[in-house]
Amino acid sequence: MTSVTSPAAGAAHAARPPRTPSFAVIPGAQVHQALQGREKEIVDLVEATYRLHGEGRTVNPPSYFLRFPDRPASRIIALPASVGGQVGVDGLKWISSFPDNVAAGLPRASAVLILNDHETGYPFACLESSIISASRTAASAALAADRLSRGRARPARVGFFGTGLIARYIHTYLAATGWEFDRVGVYDVSADSAAGFSGYLRQAGAAGRGADITVHDRPEELIRSSDLVVFATVAGEPHVTDPGWFDHHPLVLHVSLRDLAPEVLLASANFVDDVDHCLKADTSPHLAEQLTGGRDFLDGTLDDVLSDRVRPPADRTVIFSPFGLGVLDLAVGGYVHDEVARAGELRVIDDFFHELRRYG
Repeated sequence: MTSVTSPAAGAAHAARPPRTPSFAVIPGAQVHQALQGREKEIVDLVEATYRLHGEGRTVNPPSYFLRFPDRPASRIIALPASVGGQVGVDGLKWISSFPDNVAAGLPRASAVLILNDHETGYPFACLESSIISASRTAASAALAADRLSRGRARPARVGFFGTGLIARYIHTYLAATGWEFDRVGVYDVSADSAAGFSGYLRQAGAAGRGADITVHDRPEELIRSSDLVVFATVAGEPHVTDPGWFDHHPLVLHVSLRDLAPEVLLASANFVDDVDHCLKADTSPHLAEQLTGGRDFLDGTLDDVLSDRVRPPADRTVIFSPFGLGVLDLAVGGYVHDEVARAGELRVIDDFFHELRRYG
């Protein structure tokens, strides 16, 4: 795949006004409608965007973390980015993580995405972005699971360590891209969350395909019984410290980035989405770099694997630690905008920009 937009989406780019600025708001229901059932297409889009990033046709500056001395567990992150190619859009994701929301029955994360016109710089849309963020994360995980497992027996036992919204989206994208499992393991420090996710799995039909769904009491049990381990927690520091738990050499999607002690990474083959982005903010790879004083423990990026520059080993644990690139949010957000525009359902705010004459 060489394009990062579908033909319909490419045609809809003409709807992005290059000279007369307008501004649209795309709420979550429209985002959900634009993405639902198109998981394979979004995985292809994410793959193409990774390739653009690997070719240097994107701009993805460091993320900025807004932290609060009175609320140390919470943060808001700004991810500015620009994507070239046929996407041709700049923008910013502004995503908050407030873990205390979960106890109140709200999702931990909330987000908006601002899209800026490539020619004028004017923002032309604001999209609800928690769905976009979850979708691009899940698409990245599904892509990595496929490409990093091609040199080994395809995993038949998956374990979800952490059972929130991101775990649900990852399962959805795995199922939609052809993955079938004999066993699905579940572990969460919250018994209610584990039970809720198990209920989702049964509703989604995992048991109907013959998969055995098991809720584990101990994390070691989950890891040792899984060929594919998905970490999707809110952990702020490593809590899985024993490399021996991974002696069976599973494929690990370390989506939450801070679960694994450096010693686990150093005993494994390691792949990231972007080296400079991933090795910061006390992620597990960053801690491994601090421990060793170098980056030799990294085997490559996902783009290296996509481009056949590196082949993951079949006889070692393979860990994929994605920091999450803003360019993926822009690509998926641009896709959503174009789909909504193509359907004629953009909610444009008239006269959002008032001062359009330089001298009045």
